[in-house]
Amino acid sequence: MSKICPISNKKSQVGGRYSNRVRATQFNPTGKVRRKVNIQKKKIFVPELNKTITVELSTNALKTIQKNGAYATLKKAGLI
Repeated sequence: MSKICPISNKKSQVGGRYSNRVRATQFNPTGKVRRKVNIQKKKIFVPELNKTITVELSTNALKTIQKNGAYATLKKAGLI
């Protein structure tokens, strides 16, 4: 099963091995690589519900929860 963050909808992407070298792929073909999303398993306490929820989120989504609050963000994503 693929790893997708339910809040930020981040998922893995396919990209090349070289980021900025234009001619490198002509003389040194390396193929494609799958770049995986940074998913973390966290326990988040929701004070409105007075319970702890375990979720797998991207690190970007953890920053969103810290900014907007756990209850509002998780409810918008449909995790509560």
